Amino acid sequence: MAIPGIVKKDPWLTPYSEKISSRAKKVLQKEKNLIANHQTLGDFATGYLYFGLQKSAAHWIFREWAPNATKIYLVGEFSEWKEKPEFSLQSMPHGVWEITLPVDAIRHGNLFKLSVYWPGGHGYRLPSYAKRVIQDEITKNFDAQVWNPDQPYYWKNSQVIANRDPLFIYEAHIGMSTEKEKIATFNEFREQVLPRIIKAGYNAIQLMAIQEHPYYGSFGYHVSNFFAVSSRFGTPEELKMLIDEAHAEGIAVIMDLVHSHSVKNELEGLARFDGTTYQYFHDGPRREHIAWDSLCFDYGKNEVLHFLLSNCKFWLEEYKFDGFRFDGVTSMLYYDHGLSRNFTSYDMYFDGGQDEDAIIYLTLANKLIHQVNPFAVTIAEEMSGMPGLAAPIEECGYGFDYRMAMGVPDYWIKIIKELPDEKWNVSQLFYELTRKRQDEKTVSYAESHDQALVGDKTIVFRLMDKEMYFHMNKSSQNLIIDRGIALHKMIRLITIATAGGAYLNFMGNEFGHPEWIDFPREGNNWSFHYARRQWHLMDNPDLKYHYLSDFDRDMIMLIKKEDILKQEYCHLHHDNVSDQVLAFSRKSFLFVFNFNPVKSFTDYGICVEGGKYKVVLNTDNVKYGGFGHVDESIIYYTQRIGKISSPDVLKIYIPSRTALVFKHLPTPKIY
Repeated sequence: MAIPGIVKKDPWLTPYSEKISSRAKKVLQKEKNLIANHQTLGDFATGYLYFGLQKSAAHWIFREWAPNATKIYLVGEFSEWKEKPEFSLQSMPHGVWEITLPVDAIRHGNLFKLSVYWPGGHGYRLPSYAKRVIQDEITKNFDAQVWNPDQPYYWKNSQVIANRDPLFIYEAHIGMSTEKEKIATFNEFREQVLPRIIKAGYNAIQLMAIQEHPYYGSFGYHVSNFFAVSSRFGTPEELKMLIDEAHAEGIAVIMDLVHSHSVKNELEGLARFDGTTYQYFHDGPRREHIAWDSLCFDYGKNEVLHFLLSNCKFWLEEYKFDGFRFDGVTSMLYYDHGLSRNFTSYDMYFDGGQDEDAIIYLTLANKLIHQVNPFAVTIAEEMSGMPGLAAPIEECGYGFDYRMAMGVPDYWIKIIKELPDEKWNVSQLFYELTRKRQDEKTVSYAESHDQALVGDKTIVFRLMDKEMYFHMNKSSQNLIIDRGIALHKMIRLITIATAGGAYLNFMGNEFGHPEWIDFPREGNNWSFHYARRQWHLMDNPDLKYHYLSDFDRDMIMLIKKEDILKQEYCHLHHDNVSDQVLAFSRKSFLFVFNFNPVKSFTDYGICVEGGKYKVVLNTDNVKYGGFGHVDESIIYYTQRIGKISSPDVLKIYIPSRTALVFKHLPTPKIY
């Protein structure tokens, strides 16, 4: 038996080689089964072109999969919301229901839903493939809406090659992107926020909450309608225009895709769609997610795979998304959703507690996505460390391009909360930031939306807390603010400098957005006060916030321009725990961090490659809110200390709570 590629790269997986090969074989078997009458997965995953409401020149055709249904009617504005015989669907083989209507029977903009009957019951449902769903402002009920504008959107720009370069991801939520206390729109984001992202240097936008969800406060993670763009942000054409303009600037647009669970709502979602509990979801104890109050898909059913794979292809084809961040992958991988495991042993990845149906689905989804768009990017939000997750399928991996480095933000929160500054261990810090599977690329980040939710705090708010309310004016002097500004920059710089191929920032955190995120809910009197972004703080030249965004911009520009993340490894040069000084190199750049809260060091020696060095980024620069203690015009020359075989030493001045980035300019050695 051939040894799987991921085992060759990680010999610790040798005892599990047979299990890994077995999973890979099951993926191939399932793919063969699914595409029996098709050439590729892409040909199979076209449910969105068959089900739902489809229009031709002569008529409308509507189809729905509901194997337990006994009668189905289309009811809507076109039928006066009555069950009329001419709008009754006919039962077809394999649980499919179908109706053909004259082209003038339904009009663009009509509201409608399904009236579904099953043995012993009846209910109104929204079509599973509905591409447009809107909510009535008064009743708060959702209806499907016929969406067939006279002029389809004309794409002006081609898609970008998302997986060509290291990703610098700007995670964003459309609704809370406005300064105003309301829900922002796609147009407002395109006009007001996209220019900020372009200026900040990011090359990818990760959009949250795109799929329709009934509860705004779920942050988009309780999806009800998987093919529908959330109408609270605007129309499908307005989303396409946003993506098109991002592409014009060379920016990839990644969608936060939720296939890990679904809402329990029956009127809006898929729950009990045809009267059964098991049409799309597991039955029995596996049906409900014990932590998320939602329903778990049954990935072992071919019809469910068809639905989810078609959903992947739909967003790629219809909206030109450049890839996906798959949410909740850990929850999918394990029968217990990873909630009762500490993942301290490889046994926990292969002990029989894994949902191999979910593993097969994720692998097939990655294969499909890269068939449809070879340059698409896929990212797994996964915290267990499952080996092979971001390894190629041909190596018996699961095919993701990246995995999220979820331990990094957790570590930052831990040391900020639990340790005084003088106890920060730079050796442990470097270990935690570089502790990644070396054969898999990762997205590193100091904080995402998760760390900003109500009940938690952003990094800047942990560092400064209430002092932010009183001392962020440039005329105010405050030691807590000085500390917060310094560490905020250092934390981001060391996180991106050690990143495993990509870096992520959540909208507004680049300038140290204060406070937390709290969506409108009963507990806050349905207020939007904390569900917005206060851009004026960054724009005000009299406040200190722009120092952080200016640094973030220059940091991103340097890392991107010099392709620093293209080199896979960081080379450690110095980790003095007592001094709290850390130095490592990546490519031709030397990163030096002095986390010491009180001590600055003169002529501090670091063993490096010989040559000359120049400062190219300095967190202590006054333009970033620093004190300007470093003369950046100096060219530093290494010195040979001792014998010819001794290492070269770079002697530098490094102030407390300061990070410096040097570019190595090699020179001929003279002895």
